[in-house]
Amino acid sequence: MTDEVKNGNETPAEAAPPAEAAAGNGQPAAEVDDRDRDLELEKARVEAQINLTGWQRERADFANYKRRTDKEMKEARERGSLEAITKMLPILDDFERALTNIPPELQSHPWVSGTALILKKFDKVLDEFAVEVIDPVGQPFDPHRHEAIGTDASTDEIASGHVTVTLQKGYASGERVLRPALVRVAG
Repeated sequence: MTDEVKNGNETPAEAAPPAEAAAGNGQPAAEVDDRDRDLELEKARVEAQINLTGWQRERADFANYKRRTDKEMKEARERGSLEAITKMLPILDDFERALTNIPPELQSHPWVSGTALILKKFDKVLDEFAVEVIDPVGQPFDPHRHEAIGTDASTDEIASGHVTVTLQKGYASGERVLRPALVRVAG
């Protein structure tokens, strides 16, 4: 450069390049800035859409997780309750046996009436948990719900393969058998 340029005495041809030349491609700088902003805006929109989609997916996954864990917790509570009821079934059997074998002179005794009320409370709890009694006399033998411990001769009243006697009632809740009925089957 010459001393004139150093001292700020430039000629108009040497002065700052016009706006068209600033872009380096012959386009005005304002137009290039608008394109850059548009590209960055479009990139931001795409990124925002990706983030929104990811957020919505995670939110749906969380809602599904919450539903699944709520269902599992409910099923675990039901299983726990039914396991406790299953452990109480022998006590229920004892109450029923005791009430069916009361001597006639004690039938009107208040203690017997109280014991009968306790048995009714047990039955009410079974109803609350939709526990049904399995007493299959006359029905076809079902190995999923019955446990055969003997056979009897078939008769005109009971066909072969059907339950003749229930020795111990079974209990089920829905499709789940809490305790199979102990039965004898016609052979």
